[in-house]
Amino acid sequence: MTGSGFKADLQRYLQAGRDALLWKMEGLSEYDIRRPVMPTSTNLLGLVKHVASLEFVYFGDTFGRPSGEALPWFDDDAELNADMWATADESRDQIIGLYHRAWAHSDATFEALELDAAGRVAHWPDERSAVTLHQILVHVIAETSRHAGHADIVRELIDGTVGMRVDTDNMAPGDKAWWEGYRDRLERAAREADGG
Repeated sequence: MTGSGFKADLQRYLQAGRDALLWKMEGLSEYDIRRPVMPTSTNLLGLVKHVASLEFVYFGDTFGRPSGEALPWFDDDAELNADMWATADESRDQIIGLYHRAWAHSDATFEALELDAAGRVAHWPDERSAVTLHQILVHVIAETSRHAGHADIVRELIDGTVGMRVDTDNMAPGDKAWWEGYRDRLERAAREADGG
């Protein structure tokens, strides 16, 4: 993704979120990328499946550019939350491949349309279903970043890996002892603020 200008800036932020989300799965076992880490069952591969699906809807169907990609987890008779986890039959490679195809389809939409191109989000309320590519790019950047943040927490809970991306962790410098001391200090401050 090269170029300058507002659209290129938005695309760069979207791509950074995409890359961060995939990076969070690197080096983990099949079990670890699938297991429900949070009480709501948030898991890494499910986050990727969900965001890939959203890109097909928001950058495809919304602008009359359907991908033809089968997304059975969005069918009317699909199980609730079926887009938020991968079945045992859905491989890591399949879900990552789905996400890469979503990127290609979305990127083709960015190339074909101007930021003020009109679209309609069928599943949004009528009073706000009319949108522009600009609005949807901002919306999907926010969604992708939000889910990349979920992935940050899930990955840290799995094996302690933290950071924004592989080449820049964006974390304060400190070894394990420093982080333990920092956490203890915050715990004390929280207890003091609560009267304890």
